[in-house]
Amino acid sequence: MKQSVFFGALTGAVLVGGIAGAATLDDVKARGKLNCGVTTGLVGFAAPDANGNWEGFDVAVCRAVAAAVLGDPNAVEFVPTTGKTRFTALASGEIDMLARNTTWTFSRDTDLKFDFVGINYYDGQGFIVPKALGVTSAKDLDGATVCIQTGTTTELNLADYFRANNISYEPVPIETNAEGQQQYLAGACDAYTTDASGLAATRATFETPSDHVILPEIISKEPLGPLVRHGDNDWGDIVMWTLNALIAAEEYGVTSANVEELSAAAGDNPEVNRLLGTEDNLGAMIGLDATWAKDAIAAGGNYGEIFEKNIGESTPIGLARGLNAQWTEGGLLYAPPFR
Repeated sequence: MKQSVFFGALTGAVLVGGIAGAATLDDVKARGKLNCGVTTGLVGFAAPDANGNWEGFDVAVCRAVAAAVLGDPNAVEFVPTTGKTRFTALASGEIDMLARNTTWTFSRDTDLKFDFVGINYYDGQGFIVPKALGVTSAKDLDGATVCIQTGTTTELNLADYFRANNISYEPVPIETNAEGQQQYLAGACDAYTTDASGLAATRATFETPSDHVILPEIISKEPLGPLVRHGDNDWGDIVMWTLNALIAAEEYGVTSANVEELSAAAGDNPEVNRLLGTEDNLGAMIGLDATWAKDAIAAGGNYGEIFEKNIGESTPIGLARGLNAQWTEGGLLYAPPFR
């Protein structure tokens, strides 16, 4: 989800948060748990199950970081945030990291003083409409009512797209994805727009998903990924390289099923050995145990396993890998070397 920048009041909070967050690793270790900001609920990405246990693609990143730092993927306090509250929660120190379908943009990186530590999903903004509306293209939405989250860059993308195509629309403001879904299904808007992955996740919860069509147009670039406060480079490195470890593990064939065996003794692949801590000790460079990456991978599997379990083609959400395939498979996923 792509939210706008709240420049004025938040800037001071960011500065305070950046100073306070200079020892996030120590804080997390002392607390014994990771405070991870997530969405208020988006099936496949972050949502509590019937027993209140959080699950999803973004949740798995939080658990991997907790496993890397604390040795326990369950040592996480999930903090639900809305599009408007998430940045303040991170800046103030309420959460240690944010993993919430958040788009990496210039202003968030520079003006808000956040550090995006990587991209875990390459996305773009799309539209969903009822099949009965008879619309096959976003360019057919002239005069339509469109549900859109307030205070978001989604609003800016929408305005730019309709202006460029010389068509008009009437915005229907919403606060959360749950409200957007409710309003859309109630007929309060002709179309709902957000990240295409979010639309797929939302449609999967409908009583009759086939009655709704995600239009073919992708009108923006939305590189989604976890972020931390600016100014705490040591903590940023940990979150960044935990994500990279999940990506590299898939490339090198390290899975939740074989990680224990591969980490029991050094094998023939030096990169895998360094990743799993059987050769050299990369963990010491970032203040973690030698098994930090092994623990992160064991928590929920490598990137591919996490993708397929939560949002892949065999799930109700049914997302293909596309740009999120490994670079060796024509995608954009590429982890720097572990050496």
